[in-house]
Amino acid sequence: MKKNEAVTLFLAGDVMPGRGIDQILPHSVDPILYEPYVRDARDYVRLAEQVNGPFDKPVEPGYIWGDALAVLADVRPDLRIINLETSITTSSEYWLKGINYRMHPENSGVLTAAGIDCCVLANNHVLDWGHGGLVETLQTLEREGIQQAGAGRSRARASLPAIFEVPGKGRVLVFAYGSTTSGIPREWAAAPESPGINLLPDLSIATAEEIGKTVAEVRQPGDIVVVSIHWGGNWGYGIPEEQRRFARLLIDGAGADLIHGHSSHHVKGIEVYRNKLILYGCGDFLNDYEGISGHEQFRADLTLMYFPRLS
Repeated sequence: MKKNEAVTLFLAGDVMPGRGIDQILPHSVDPILYEPYVRDARDYVRLAEQVNGPFDKPVEPGYIWGDALAVLADVRPDLRIINLETSITTSSEYWLKGINYRMHPENSGVLTAAGIDCCVLANNHVLDWGHGGLVETLQTLEREGIQQAGAGRSRARASLPAIFEVPGKGRVLVFAYGSTTSGIPREWAAAPESPGINLLPDLSIATAEEIGKTVAEVRQPGDIVVVSIHWGGNWGYGIPEEQRRFARLLIDGAGADLIHGHSSHHVKGIEVYRNKLILYGCGDFLNDYEGISGHEQFRADLTLMYFPRLS
């Protein structure tokens, strides 16, 4: 059988176009916040302007990507996959958890401006504005023709992968999971008849085996399998042994070709295991932290664009 030509992916870590970023876009939600210290999302805009100077608002959707759009145009990846860490909604049903991200559905052009193909949603912010906010997020992505993985209107739908047919290069399957180690409330897990995310019970051998069964039900010969996981804390370069073990189990037993890890606000280590790439923490790609100080030693102001070639 003829081997398919290599597929080039664009992978990014956490993309958070809510809160302050939403406020500089053409259609902003109510700026009210329920954080311990900040009650108005526009305060994050003011903090950023104090550091980098004022700018005209509102901005065009592509503005927030900066130089990344030119890089994407130059590399021309076959698929563009991000961890979308915000709810796309006007819902006011907030989850009492300290930090709540949302972006107005009419600002979804920020995703199409970058040609995003797949949004991973199994993270600790997609349900910040309740189940209604998640459903509106799903509806918005469907309207824009953007596939998603890791959340759904039921447990069965939340566990489904995003499936892409790349002309002349075969299929790419994106499975997405969230771990409570990233701060995801257990109550956010999708139920048989109610919306939620695809939450891992743990990082055990048994869980890896279950993922392997799920992959085997869908995978066809020649498919490329990406497993995306939101796990771990926000700061620190250390990689827990349970993450390393679990990632390797997914490669050895579940047929994963690439592990797309995220949650850390900064870039973490990369491992090549049996010629398969493990990205333990891709770092934040877009956020509204410009005016916030602290943790400078981790250089969270630096971002990486990952362009693996898989075949």
